[in-house]
Amino acid sequence: MKNYKTINFRSILLLSLACTLMMGCEREFSEDVEFASFPPNGDVFLDTFSAGLNYFPFVDAGADPEAFSVDTNEAFEGEASMRFDVPAFGNGFVGATFNTTARRDLSGFDALTFYAKASQAASINSIGYGISGETNNKFQVTANNLNVSTRWEKYVIPIPDPSKLINETGLFWIAEGASFEGDEGGYVLWLDEIKFEKLGTVAQPQPAILGGEAISEQTFIGSSITLNGLTQTFNLADGTNQTVSIAPSYFNFESSDIGVATVNELGRVNVLGEGTANITAILAGVRAEGSLEIVSNGVLQPAPTPTQPQANVASIFSDAYANATESNFSPGFGGSTTETSIATLNDNAVVSYVNNNFTGILFNSPVDASGLSFLHIDVYVQQSGTEVGIQIRDVGANQTIETDVNTGLPIGDDRDLRFDLTNLAVGQWTSFDIPLGGDLATQKNNLGALILVGGPNFILDNIYFYTE
Repeated sequence: MKNYKTINFRSILLLSLACTLMMGCEREFSEDVEFASFPPNGDVFLDTFSAGLNYFPFVDAGADPEAFSVDTNEAFEGEASMRFDVPAFGNGFVGATFNTTARRDLSGFDALTFYAKASQAASINSIGYGISGETNNKFQVTANNLNVSTRWEKYVIPIPDPSKLINETGLFWIAEGASFEGDEGGYVLWLDEIKFEKLGTVAQPQPAILGGEAISEQTFIGSSITLNGLTQTFNLADGTNQTVSIAPSYFNFESSDIGVATVNELGRVNVLGEGTANITAILAGVRAEGSLEIVSNGVLQPAPTPTQPQANVASIFSDAYANATESNFSPGFGGSTTETSIATLNDNAVVSYVNNNFTGILFNSPVDASGLSFLHIDVYVQQSGTEVGIQIRDVGANQTIETDVNTGLPIGDDRDLRFDLTNLAVGQWTSFDIPLGGDLATQKNNLGALILVGGPNFILDNIYFYTE
């Protein structure tokens, strides 16, 4: 039976209000006293939920809301622990955030700590704090692939900059599950004594942006780049280093030339002019490793103008042709990190992809390319070494994309053709004409999607099927 417990603060607040109205409760304070807006309560779960804490499972993402309970038969200390029944592969995952209605001032702490054990050795995909709809996860912190054993052990997730957490509601969150057949699942995970502490042993901060690398990118006016690879590493009391992924709002970003590029608190770089600017960052007074050199070439030049006659073309995206179908350029695949936008630059529409791992262009209605021979596509990249993979998907007679979850290959009557867009010239358009051969050679009348991987940043234009 679930045991979710919250505390009603109404009577406490009324008592406090009554006290302030009574002469006997008045005290004089020194002018040096600093009043905290919210209580410095670091407790999250100690046998039961702390003040105002609530459970919010990630149901929309496929989490099993019944996978969490309070277990009174197992505890590191006291009488109860949090229990998470991690489903086997194919049955969803454990995922939830634990937020409080009683806001906290956590600036006096330096880490979230907890004890954990599992029914088998396992690795927790993601765990941390700072998920809050009110702040748009402004101060989210994530520890990835945290190893747990079958005995109780203490874990420490440092706070990158405690001074930021003066009004926090997102006290704890977790996401764990089997990502593929054979991945760990079907086990029990217990957590106990979850709280924020002032350890005093969290030392040697090493912040980083872009994974600590110095990166240079060719850009153009009107483009934008989101900084990724944002981390903070601390040395803990046991001598180990703990690295966490952190939200950009912990950093103070700087641009060496704001006439060329600016960067906001969300780590988004906007290119405003021609020239060179260097983007760096500081976290709690420590210079972050890694930098981004922006080399702006001015206005983006348009892709080459297509020359094929409209009668020989089935267009997906191009100003030169009427499209054969409308398409969904932001399908929102689960696990995708891609930011897609359609922008008009120099009176020409292009599709921009930022932080791509995988995404797609889904046709609203299948395209009959049985009389066509090639897929044409123009690609613009801003960083050397960028490669993009494209998969042309047939959806078969049932007009549904069917994919094997283990191999990623089409199943049933679906077919595909995969092609790597390589040797991309930096700062200029590269054109590709991909023959519709292979498994698609005799099955091209129900093309339903283009799947895109790689990058992570690139721009596409003039996407169309044609015959000469």
